[in-house]
Order: sequence, then C-alpha cells, then structure tokens
Amino acid sequence: MTAFTLDPRLIREAVERALAEDLGLAGDLTSAATVPADASARAVIAARSAGIVAGLDLAGEAFRQAGAEVAFERQVADGEAVGPGAVVAGISGPARAILAGERVALNFLGRMSGIATLTQAYVEAVAGSSAAIIDTRKTTPGLRALEKYAVRCGGGRNHRFGLFDAVLIKDNHVAAAGGVGAAVRAAQRHAGHMVKVEVEVDRLDQLDSALKAGADIVMLDNFALDDLREAVRRTGGRAILEASGGVMLDTVGAIAATGVDLISVGALTHSAPSLDFGLDFE
Repeated sequence: MTAFTLDPRLIREAVERALAEDLGLAGDLTSAATVPADASARAVIAARSAGIVAGLDLAGEAFRQAGAEVAFERQVADGEAVGPGAVVAGISGPARAILAGERVALNFLGRMSGIATLTQAYVEAVAGSSAAIIDTRKTTPGLRALEKYAVRCGGGRNHRFGLFDAVLIKDNHVAAAGGVGAAVRAAQRHAGHMVKVEVEVDRLDQLDSALKAGADIVMLDNFALDDLREAVRRTGGRAILEASGGVMLDTVGAIAATGVDLISVGALTHSAPSLDFGLDFE
C-alpha cells in the first residue's frame, strides 16, 4: 500500500485552529465540572460505516495538543479500507484531555475519510478505462491541502492546488483575452516553455482553436458524450483532454468510455458525506 503523508506543519496548524475554535478561552466546561482532574481513561475510535480511512495524523495531533500525556495508537493506515465496527485507533491518558480532543479528532477523521471514500467510488466506476479521476479547487477554505490529501488516499489524483501553481485559462479569461487562441498564445508567452497551459472550452470549434494554438491540456466543459468522443477523435493525442462539469457517479463510467484522459469531479470535496466514527471509553 502507498504510504500517504502530510506536512507536519500543516497538521499542527490545522489542529491548533480547530482546537482554539472548540475550546475558546475557557476550555471544556463540561469536563472540568464532571471529570476529576486526575482521572485516566482508555478509549477506542471505531468506524460506524464502511469506507476508506484518511486523517489519522490529524486525529492523533488533536489528542497530543489537548494533552501531551495522551497516547494515540493507530490500528490502520490512511488509505486502508475498513468495515463497520473496525477499530482505527486506541487512546489512553488523562480523561479530560481525551474529551477535549475528541470532537476535533473525529471531525477531521470523518471529513477526510468521507472524501477518500467517495473518491474511491469514482475511481472504481472508471476501472478498466484510461481515465484518471482528479479533484478541483472547490474545497473548504483553509483545508484544501488536507482535502486534496484525502483524494489521494482514495485513489484519485490532484489537479492544481491554487492559482499559483498552474495555468488554467477559464471562460472568463477567454472572454477578456478575445478568444481561445489569443488567450492560449498570451499564456504561452507569459509562462515560458517550462509551464504547461490548459484552457477550458465548451464547444468543438473552440477545441479546434485551442489545438491550433498549441494548448497542452484542454478542459471540455459540460460536453455531451457524442461531443466528447468527437473531441477525442479530433485531438488524436495532440493534447491531454479533461472532461469536467456535472460529473456524477452514475455518469462517470460513460464519460470515461469516451477516451478522455482526465475527469475532474468537484463533488469529491464539496459534496462528500462524512464517514461516521465514534469514540467510546472502555
């Protein structure tokens, strides 16, 4: 299995923000009132439904920041499939600290595992084709790196991370530049030969203009299946083709069968339901 990793700084900063949001300036009022300060506990985190796990490093960091004496022992790895009832981690240490970190840990674990689980479903739906499932920038503000990591745990691939790391000419860029060809040529002059240029088109005649201008990647936005097949025929391997727009689990297989190279799915990150986990004291 591939070993999935996240930058420790991203983990630490995300957890710090989440704990500050939950604990505020007063801390956990309920635990302070009901749990003795010297009480210790053991607990397990278990999946309540089947899915792909992602976010264990953040869960562990939540307990570490809540109390340095808390021990977090993972039982599975990110990217691993689990069934209902599967124990994914054990926790032991001061009871108040475990309770302080519980919700933040479960929120990260549930959100990221939900993305990984939905991604895997899309990947399985295109199995046997040459198309790869990729994500988009439609992510939760401030959590993009974590959500894109979860996509990788589910077997998907990442599109650009932001406006800073790739050239993607969208419809409004095309309108402002005076056409697809003009926009592609302007981007090529600006970016230089080391940077690939992608352009979005929504008609076959725009595809022709993009190919003539030498675009490296063409995003086919909301193309019908017949038009996707025609786009693949016209392109003949001269550019990478990305299908995008309104892709659903029940349509992605047919889209992949047209021969496109990439299928971008915003739903992976903007519509994935959280995977349900619970933490219970033993």
